[in-house]
Amino acid sequence: MANLNEALASAFTEMADGLTSGSFGRKKRIGLTLVGSEHGSEELVRAATLAARQYADIEPVLIGDVAECGFELHPASDLLECHQVMEALLEEGKIDACVTLHYSFPLGVSTVGKVITPAIGREMILATTTGTSDIVRNIAMVKNAIAGIALAKASGIQQPTVGILNVEGAAQVERALRQLNDNGFAINFIESDRADGGVLMRGNDLLQGIPDVMVADSLTGNLMMKVFSSFNTGGSYEALGYGYGPGLGEEAKQIVGIISRASGAPVIAGAMRLLADSVQGDLLNLYRRELKTAKEAGLEEILLTLEPKGLKPKSVAEKTETVTAPPEKITDSDINGIDILDIETACDALWAKNIFARTGMGCTGPVVMVAKEDREQACVVLKESGFIA
Repeated sequence: MANLNEALASAFTEMADGLTSGSFGRKKRIGLTLVGSEHGSEELVRAATLAARQYADIEPVLIGDVAECGFELHPASDLLECHQVMEALLEEGKIDACVTLHYSFPLGVSTVGKVITPAIGREMILATTTGTSDIVRNIAMVKNAIAGIALAKASGIQQPTVGILNVEGAAQVERALRQLNDNGFAINFIESDRADGGVLMRGNDLLQGIPDVMVADSLTGNLMMKVFSSFNTGGSYEALGYGYGPGLGEEAKQIVGIISRASGAPVIAGAMRLLADSVQGDLLNLYRRELKTAKEAGLEEILLTLEPKGLKPKSVAEKTETVTAPPEKITDSDINGIDILDIETACDALWAKNIFARTGMGCTGPVVMVAKEDREQACVVLKESGFIA
């Protein structure tokens, strides 16, 4: 009887909250880390306040080191500790998703963002904006299309239109996606607004937001995200959009969304909105279903046709047979400047010297992540091996 009374009380409380706020159902508990912004922790707290005021279905949960914030706060002194607390809260189900910055996803996971285009204020999904889905760009772009479609559907667009940014290799990506479509993985291609049409999108189409999902490689998508979010502020303050988005890939276990150090409160609040939509739309499971359908339509065989001729870069999932990983450490230092095709081999070179390392992707490209105390030695090994200058 006690449990029944508690359940009824909870239901009445939820109904009363819904009548007050206009939003029914459990609020989405969206985490936000407070360390690392170029605009200070106060800007991130302001973003949480903005999100809570604008969106009745979002309950911000903050992670960081501030004296007063008005929300549930989990202490953390630096970004590494923020990420450790974030991962624990996600694992324990105490938050549904989390917005953070400078989070190195494993290779194979990249983020899908959303912008507001300047021509007519249309929302457009950029697939993708950080991380990398594959070390071969054309293969990555095909995978990015699947991730972009998944986020669009999780956000409530049941038949999202898809365009491919006209970068090098886009024609190959188009052929691969059309073959997937012919094999049963439905893709709703859209035509360029230019007179000659076609599914390859020009700069004009970017500004107008012609497709619901714009497919690109991560570094190009990252550049576009920065331009779209700060074109009217001079670049130092990202004021418009929904952030760099949640990480998607076969290794993605939780919904973690990315902002940048330059992101301002409006963008951070938008990022929390995008993650709340992702939670509501069951994004990770939806992505897995889309990927399963794509594989049933011959995805893996189609991707093999995009492998560079005469070049066999190591697969993201492939493990070396000759080098054993040293004991694991916390990898809290990044080493940049390594070519994407060499990133796995560079990691193997460190393992061979008994230095534990992981591979990942930051905003500016691939990184090898090592423990702070190993960084100096790791740099020596990588320089001697010719991986960095």
